[in-house]
Amino acid sequence: MERNHLETSSRKKDHIDLCLTEDVSFKKKSNGFEEYDFLHDAATEVDPGKINLETKFFGKKISLPFLISCMTGGTDESFKINTQLATAAQEMNIPVGVGSQRQALENKLYHNSFKTILKNAPDVPKLSNLGAAQISLLKGIEPVKRAVEMIDADALVIHLNPAQEMLQNNGEPFFPNLLKNIEMICSRIDTPVIVKEVGHGIGSFTAKRLLNCGVKGIDVAGAGGTSWTAVELLRNKNITGRNFFHDWGLPTSYCVRTVADLKKKYKFLLIASGGVNHFSETAKALALGADITAQARKLLQTVKSDGVEGVISYITDIFNNVKQIMFLTNSKNLKQFRKNKIIRKKEMI
Repeated sequence: MERNHLETSSRKKDHIDLCLTEDVSFKKKSNGFEEYDFLHDAATEVDPGKINLETKFFGKKISLPFLISCMTGGTDESFKINTQLATAAQEMNIPVGVGSQRQALENKLYHNSFKTILKNAPDVPKLSNLGAAQISLLKGIEPVKRAVEMIDADALVIHLNPAQEMLQNNGEPFFPNLLKNIEMICSRIDTPVIVKEVGHGIGSFTAKRLLNCGVKGIDVAGAGGTSWTAVELLRNKNITGRNFFHDWGLPTSYCVRTVADLKKKYKFLLIASGGVNHFSETAKALALGADITAQARKLLQTVKSDGVEGVISYITDIFNNVKQIMFLTNSKNLKQFRKNKIIRKKEMI
């Protein structure tokens, strides 16, 4: 069903409000990182003051292996949110994404809620964002180019959200020609394409098909953080099977571990998101093979309560603790940290 811009804007506002005020986390399913522990190295020789967290995002050097994930756009409220997040990203030299640009392609009413990213984060990598429902119906490449040009994006994110669309009022749970059109996009634009889930996970069996289409980045966005089926269940009271679908998805740790194995054959950027909030989870995701970690909902809550400085302080604290874990595992950089620094707890008994 075709949505008008008022319906889309209202839906986006609902999403922001619910993520800020309601418990939309998974109930019983975790991200799985509690099953892992670090291998303590009592003979560490690393200088804590010289631990290097710099990495590259498609050729651009960034200061931390962290991405302010795609969240919002298309409402009056999202203009302020994106402005503040972009400002934090610029100061910290880390990438930042925007929410789905579908509405911006259909009308110009809320273009500034997206363009503020370009204005306030001119020097860091920026991510455009379009959904599977729109990508699957493409008849040409022009809408994609417009989305990228709107914020001078360094990467295009295509978000996959079948479970969310299935439960959403007037959702669009049918993606004909999805892989064919992703392959078309990858072959016809110079901007690298990242495919992400919205919180229900991308396993290796899906990632392999996407990489064969020419995708250059996978954001697993696994189960354990925000459940977008839970968000839609709050908006749609007429769904049966509520408890079952609330916890639908693949745990983030499983996704990271299995998709990282594909690096033996494919060259791509692996992003870990999906409940990767605590510094120990961030460290475990990196140790399991992720190139970058990402967050959304926690940053949304932080920017609303504490502004730009709150976001900067929050991210800084995470990676100060990650550095301490790297010191205790004798890892002076991220490359070393990904080499046999973590183990499943059951293997330690």
